[in-house]
Amino acid sequence: MQKVKVEDEKPLLGLEVENQKKQKLSLVREFSDESRNLWEIAGPAIFTAVCQYSMGALTQTFAGLVGDLELAAFSVENSVISGLGFGVMLGMGSALETLCGQAYGAGRLKMMGIYMQRSWVILLATACLLTPLYTYSPYLLQLCGNTPEISQAAGAAVVLNASWWLIVILQLIYIFVTKSDGAWSGFSMLAFADLWGFVQLSLASAVMLCLEFWYLMVLVVIVGVLPDPLIPVDAISICMNLQGWDAMIAIGFNAAISVRVSNELGAGNYRQAKISVTVVSVTSVAIGFIAISSQQPSTSPIRQADLRVAIGAGWQSLVAYINIACYYFFGLPAGIILGFKYGYGGMGVWGGMIGGICLQTVVLVVVTAFTNWKKEADEAESRVRKWGGSAAFD
Repeated sequence: MQKVKVEDEKPLLGLEVENQKKQKLSLVREFSDESRNLWEIAGPAIFTAVCQYSMGALTQTFAGLVGDLELAAFSVENSVISGLGFGVMLGMGSALETLCGQAYGAGRLKMMGIYMQRSWVILLATACLLTPLYTYSPYLLQLCGNTPEISQAAGAAVVLNASWWLIVILQLIYIFVTKSDGAWSGFSMLAFADLWGFVQLSLASAVMLCLEFWYLMVLVVIVGVLPDPLIPVDAISICMNLQGWDAMIAIGFNAAISVRVSNELGAGNYRQAKISVTVVSVTSVAIGFIAISSQQPSTSPIRQADLRVAIGAGWQSLVAYINIACYYFFGLPAGIILGFKYGYGGMGVWGGMIGGICLQTVVLVVVTAFTNWKKEADEAESRVRKWGGSAAFD
C-alpha cells in the first residue's frame, strides 16, 4: 500500500487540532451563556428569598434577646407550626413551576394565568383544611411531648404572619397591573376545568416538599422531648437559622434551574436542558464549598439544585420516595439512636439529620447524572396534557 507522506499528515493534524479548539471554545461559550441566563433569573430570586427568610430569622434573633423560653417558643412556632403549613402550601403550589415552565417553553403563555388560577382554587381549599391545625396548635404540641410552657407560648405569632400577607398582596397587585407579558388575561372559568390532573401533580409536589420540611420539623419536636429540652431546642434553632441563610441563596439560585429546565423541556430542547443541569451542578458545588466555612451540612446547595431540577422535569413522585427512604428510614432513626441511646443529645439528633441529607444528595446526583434528557423532552407535552388538561392545546 502507498504510504502517506509526512507533509500530507501535517495539514490533517493541524485541522484536527483546530477543530478541537473550536469545540472547546463552543462548550465554554455555551457554559458561559447558560450561566448568564441562570444568574439573570437567580439574582432577583436570591434577593427575594433572603429578604423573606430574614423576617423569621431576625424575629428569632430578637426573641432570643427576650429570654430562653421565648426563643424556644418562637423556634417551635417557626419550625413546626408555620413549617407545617408552609411545607403543604409550598408543595401544592410548586406544581406551577412544572406546568408554567413547560407551558412557557412551548409558547402557550395564556395557560400560565390559567394554571395560576387553578392553583389558587386548590391552595384556598388546602388553607381551609389547615385552619384547625393552627387553631389548636398549643394542644397538639403538648400531645407531641413538648412542655406546656413552650407549647402555649408557641401559639402567639401574629406580626410575622401579617408581614407575609403584605407580601402576597403586593405580588397580586404586580400581576394585575403588569399583565405579566400576556400570561395574565383576567379571571377565567377554565380555572375550574381539568382540576383533577392539576390536583394529582400538586399532591405529588406537596408530598415531596412536605417530607423535606417535616424532616426538620420532626427534628425540633424530637429535641423537645430530650431531658431539660430548653437549651437543646435553642441550640438546634440557631443551627437551623445558620443553615437557612445558606439555603436561601441555594433556593434562589436553584429556582432558576427549575425555570430553565422546564422551559427547555417544554420547547423540546433536551440538549440545552442537559447543559443547564451541568451548569447548575458545577455552580452548586462551588457554593457548597463556600458554605463549608459557615456550617456542617454543605450539601444543601447541591441538594436544592437537584430538587429544583426534579420539579422542573416533573419528578415529584420519584423524589418523594427518595425522601422517605433517606430521611425517615435512615436519618431520623440514626438521630434518635445517637441522641437518646448513646447520649449525644441534640448534637446526636443533628448528626443523624445531616446523615439523611447527605444520603439524599448522593441519590439525587446519581438520578440526575443518568437521566435521558431527550426522553424527558419527548414526554414533556404528554405530561402537560396529563396534568394541565386539554385546554392547554386548544
